[in-house]
Amino acid sequence: MGRFGVTEILVILAVVLLLFGGKKIPELMKGLGSGIKEFKNAAKEDQPADKKEETKE
Repeated sequence: MGRFGVTEILVILAVVLLLFGGKKIPELMKGLGSGIKEFKNAAKEDQPADKKEETKE
């Protein structure tokens, strides 16, 4: 049960296409990509204090 086959992936993609439509999917992926990018930038800026002091020296 842990592995997905080609058939299962195709069924999932077909359901997503039916739910959101062809025009909405690129917009959703663009939003998801920008969200991940912002999360990575925030995580990079939020380093622990010890590491920030080492990098300043």
